[in-house]
Amino acid sequence: MSKNKKDEQLEEFRADDRAKEMTTNHGVKVSEDEFSLKAGERGPTLMEDFHFREKMTHFDHERIPERIVHARGYAAHGEFQVYESMEEYTKAGFLQDPDKKTPVFVRFSTVAGSKGSAETVRDARGFATKFYTDEGNYDLVGNNIPVFFIQDAMKFPDLVHAVKPEPHNEMPQAASAHDTFWDFVANNQESAHMVMWTMSDRAIPRSFRMMEGFGVHTFRFVNDKGEAHFVKFHWKPVLGTHSLVWDEAQKVNGKDPDFHRGDLYESIEAGDYPEYELGVQLVKAEDEFNFDFDLLDPTKVWPEEDIPVKIIGKLTLNRNVDNVFAETEQVAFHPGNVVPGIDFTNDPLLQGRLFSYTDTQLIRLGGPNFHELPINRPVCPFHNNQRDGYGRMTINKGPVSYHKNSLAKNTPSPVDEEKGGYVHYQEKVDGHKVRARSESFKDHFSQATLFWNSMSDPEKDHIKEAFSFELGKVESASVKQQVVDMFTNVSLELAQEVAENIGVRVPETGGSDVTKSSPALSQENTKKKPDTRKVAVLLTDGFNGSEVHSIIEGLEDKGVQPEIVSDKLGRVKGADGTELEANHTYLTGESVLFDAIYAAGSNNPSDKVRKDALYFIQEAFSHFKPIGASHDGKKWIEEVEIAGAPGVVIGNDAKDFVEEFVEAIAEHRHWDRSLE
Repeated sequence: MSKNKKDEQLEEFRADDRAKEMTTNHGVKVSEDEFSLKAGERGPTLMEDFHFREKMTHFDHERIPERIVHARGYAAHGEFQVYESMEEYTKAGFLQDPDKKTPVFVRFSTVAGSKGSAETVRDARGFATKFYTDEGNYDLVGNNIPVFFIQDAMKFPDLVHAVKPEPHNEMPQAASAHDTFWDFVANNQESAHMVMWTMSDRAIPRSFRMMEGFGVHTFRFVNDKGEAHFVKFHWKPVLGTHSLVWDEAQKVNGKDPDFHRGDLYESIEAGDYPEYELGVQLVKAEDEFNFDFDLLDPTKVWPEEDIPVKIIGKLTLNRNVDNVFAETEQVAFHPGNVVPGIDFTNDPLLQGRLFSYTDTQLIRLGGPNFHELPINRPVCPFHNNQRDGYGRMTINKGPVSYHKNSLAKNTPSPVDEEKGGYVHYQEKVDGHKVRARSESFKDHFSQATLFWNSMSDPEKDHIKEAFSFELGKVESASVKQQVVDMFTNVSLELAQEVAENIGVRVPETGGSDVTKSSPALSQENTKKKPDTRKVAVLLTDGFNGSEVHSIIEGLEDKGVQPEIVSDKLGRVKGADGTELEANHTYLTGESVLFDAIYAAGSNNPSDKVRKDALYFIQEAFSHFKPIGASHDGKKWIEEVEIAGAPGVVIGNDAKDFVEEFVEAIAEHRHWDRSLE
C-alpha cells in the first residue's frame, strides 16, 4: 500500500470518528481520560474512580491465556543474600542477616511481543524477582530501564495498544517501528526520556546475564522505629552491562530466536551462575523536595552521582526450571506483594499497578486461587478466611470462614505490628478529589537531555541510527515530522540528523540548555570482564595442533568459552595428529552467536572453507567484535585486510597471545573501528 493510500484511509476513519464522544462502557460521558482520580495532585489514587477501574479491567482481560505484555519470558531459580543488616533503613526480615539465603525466582521478558516472538528485538526487558521470605512473598517487579513511558497508570492501556501490532492488519510483531507507536510518542511527550533509552543500546541487551534491572518506581523503606526513606532498587550484573549492535540483533532473531533464553539456560547448566548485586538509592523523607525533579515521577531517574547507589546484597541464579509452563508461565508477580518494612509511595503509575496485576491474574490463571500454584506459594504458612473459587487447592476444615468468630476462638486472628503484622506507613493525605497531574511532573525533556549528554560518541551514533530506522518504517509524514520536532527539545543535533535521514523538514531551532551528564548511564563505563564470553575457534583438518590446543586451554583458564567451528561436526585432526571436537559448522554456528572470533586456520583449507571463514570474520569485524589469529589463521586476517585494526590480535606465542586476546575480549566491542 502506498503512503498516500494509507493517509487517505486514515482520513476516512478520522472523519467517521470526529463526531463521537468518549463514554464509559455504560454510556456515561467521560470528561478526562489521562489522569486518575486522586486525593490531591500528588496524593494516592482513589478506588472510587470507576472510569479508571473499568478501563484498566477491560485492558487486563483483553488477552488469554498469555500475558498482555511480557508474554515472551524465561526464568530461573536462585538465592539472595544481603551483605550487611539494613535495620537502619528497613525492618524487612530478608534484609537483616548476611548468613541467611532467601530463595528467589526471576523471570526475564520482552514487553511488546507475543509469546512466540523473537528475543533480540528492540524493546524494554522485564526483570521480575520473587523473594520467598519467611514473612511472605516479596515481588520486585521491574525492567532493564529505570524509567517508563507514562506517568499515570490511566494511560497504560493506551501505550500498549499503540505499541502492539496495529489492529487492522496485526503487524508488526514485537516492534515499535510503526505509525501508531510513534504517533503515541509525539502526542504523549512525557515518553521522551523512556524513548531515549529504548533507542539506545539498552534495548538490545547481549544477554539477560549482562543486563541491569531497576524497580522503576519510588518505594519506601520503613524501619522498626517507623522512620521512612524513599528508595529505588537496582540490579547490577556482575559481568557488566553489555549490548548487541542493531544489525547483529536483527540477524540473531533469524539465526536463533531463543538466543537469550538459551544463553541463560546453558550458563546455569554449565555452572556459570548469573550474578547480580542489589543496590538501593535512599533519600530521607524530609529531603523529598530538595531536588530539581519529583521523586515520585516514574519518567525520572535519580542520578547516581547525586544519590549514590548503596550495594547491599547479591542474587545468584543457580537452577533452571523443571517445567516452563508450570513455573515460568504460571508465576504471578505483583508489585503489591510486599513484606513489613517495604511500602508504597504515591507514584501514580505504581498506584495503578497495585490494582492491575491482581486483576490480570484472575483471568489469566483462572480465578482467585493462583497464589496456591506451587511457583506462587509462599514458603511460610498462610491462613485466612478465604474459601472456594476456581482452582482451589487447599482443603479447609471446620465450619468457620469468617472474622470475627467465637466458634474457632477468633482464629485466624490479626497480628500486632510488634509481632510482625504489616502496617502501612502513616503518611498524611489531604487534598481535593481531582483528575490532574502535579506541576512537578511537567518537565518531560531535561532528563532525556541528561541521558543524551551522558552517552559516548558511539552510543549517540547508535541512538541516531535507531531513530532513523524506527521512523523510517513510519508511513505517516505527519507523525515523522511531529517526532522530529518533539526531540528538538532534547537535542537539536539529534533531531536534525534524524530529519535528514528520514526525509522530513530539518528543524533549524531548538535544543536544550541542560549541560549536566551522568556517567553511570553510559555502558562505556560498565564492568568489562572476559568471563563466560563465547569465542568461535575457526579451524579445519590440518590446523597447527599443539599450539592451537595450548591457546584454547589458555582461554579456558581465563574463563572464556572457546567453541570449535569447522566444516563438519565431530573430530577435527591437526597436522601433528592432535584432535579437537567441532561443536558447530558454518551452517549452524554463525558469527552473530559468538562474542569473539579466533582464527586458527588450516595448512590447506578448501575453497569453500576459506570462503566461509572469511565471511565469518568479516561479519564479526563489522560488529566491532574482538578477533584473534595465530599460525595459519593469520592468512585469513591478511586476506580480509583487517590486520592492525583495533581489537584484532595476531600472535604465535600462546601465552602472550592469550593475554592480549583476553584483554580485547573483555572490552566487548572495539568502537574505534568506526572512526577509521
